[in-house]
Amino acid sequence: MPDEMRIRIQATWREIERRIPNTRFNFDFWSRNTPRRSTYPACRAVIAARILNPDAEVMMILAIQQAYYLEARNPSDDSTLGEIAREIGLDQQRFSELLNHHSTQQALESEIAETLRLGVRSFPGLVLQLGQGMWPVAVDYLSPEPMLEQIHNILDA
Repeated sequence: MPDEMRIRIQATWREIERRIPNTRFNFDFWSRNTPRRSTYPACRAVIAARILNPDAEVMMILAIQQAYYLEARNPSDDSTLGEIAREIGLDQQRFSELLNHHSTQQALESEIAETLRLGVRSFPGLVLQLGQGMWPVAVDYLSPEPMLEQIHNILDA
């Protein structure tokens, strides 16, 4: 990851901490790891977890976020993702087999194509689908009211 990107991401973390109450990051991540700016390994981990146990999908998402943001563990490392899988009760060996399997990569590519079809350009993203129409809804991290207002406006139009 280029130095400029590291600096920008750390500044973003500081800004989030400043703006969103009770949100904290473990900045040790930047000194303990070799940061790589790829979310694909973590995305494949979520898919692999879902394949092994549909109920594990949300657990994997939350565990990856905790590992990255709070525990300064690198979710771009297969070893970290395998540890997380074990920690949430998945068979680590089976998970590791699925993590980089071509079918898992194909599932990721399919999900990426679907986000593009929905018009999602940032993550997290929220899109309201009504029939064939898609309406992006701006995400507000501090209050659901602005999002609900946008949704009501779309529904009333």
